[in-house]
Amino acid sequence: MRQEIPTLKKMAKLLGYSTSTISRALNNHPDISPNTSSKVKALAKKLNYMPNIFAKGFRTQKTNIIGVIVPTIITHFTSTIIKQILLQAEQRGYKVIISETNNNIEKEAEILQTMLQFGVDGILMSLSKNTKNINPILNILKQKPLILFDKVSNKIPCTQIVIDEEEAAFNAIEHLINLGRKKIAIIKEFEHSYNSEKRFQGYLKALKKHNIAIDDKLIISTDDISLEKGKLLTNQLLSLKEKPDAIFSITDSAAIGVIKTLKKFKIAVPQEIAVVGFSNSKNATIIEPNLTTVDQPGGRIGEIAVKLLVEEIESTKAVLASKTIEIKTNLIIRESSLSHS
Repeated sequence: MRQEIPTLKKMAKLLGYSTSTISRALNNHPDISPNTSSKVKALAKKLNYMPNIFAKGFRTQKTNIIGVIVPTIITHFTSTIIKQILLQAEQRGYKVIISETNNNIEKEAEILQTMLQFGVDGILMSLSKNTKNINPILNILKQKPLILFDKVSNKIPCTQIVIDEEEAAFNAIEHLINLGRKKIAIIKEFEHSYNSEKRFQGYLKALKKHNIAIDDKLIISTDDISLEKGKLLTNQLLSLKEKPDAIFSITDSAAIGVIKTLKKFKIAVPQEIAVVGFSNSKNATIIEPNLTTVDQPGGRIGEIAVKLLVEEIESTKAVLASKTIEIKTNLIIRESSLSHS
């Protein structure tokens, strides 16, 4: 049989005090005598009393809880961000509630409302790739601080934390060009993806700088950037009359699918076709040859996100200026694009 949950009311009845006296004693109020305070705390310990954080938040308008919303938790990049968010929040005295949308826009709107009902002090959010209606987010911004990270939108007037997507892709493509590659394919998402489009712009910028003609047949867009899709799209690229001499994928998952298919057809990597990914996931060093990839500093994003959100939560200013923080990346060069000259 479950024990009855101890409450302020029950403790007040047992000790013969008012509930307000019990509450003030537990919160070390100066009006409460040391004798009364010690009696209350001794009973609280005996009953294993835990304060109702939501009731307290309702009274104080502060719960010290941060909400985190992401499209999916399972990717290496997202997990490194979340790990740092948890660490940084704890150091600042905040708890964290994490939810994933699975890129479902209805679920995204529902989670935002749930976070509000839980009384979170602020929200860190990475948008679903299909997010078009930003009204639910704008409504939250009227009530709580909200910061976007990774998957962001320039239509939402809030602080946003991103990596240097365009420069990162530019550096990756220029690396391939410096290896002598001129027929560089790209596997990207459709145009509605902010991150993908930024990386695509970096791809185009590098080709333009080096006077390499853009070949539409080498630009592959998909709604699924997974390992299996990487395999299928590589088959499509290999069926071209003029095959690519390098393939850049905007995710490591698809890039690993590329390598697997090239190996299946006995195409030497990187001698015949070089491959570059994006993320520096753990699998990048498991696949043979090891994958050249853009390293995304997830931990740094998580650290900055919590710092800025707590600053907004604790600020006394009525209106805070929003800003975009762009974090630098590094290209990790491995066997899939090493020069063999």
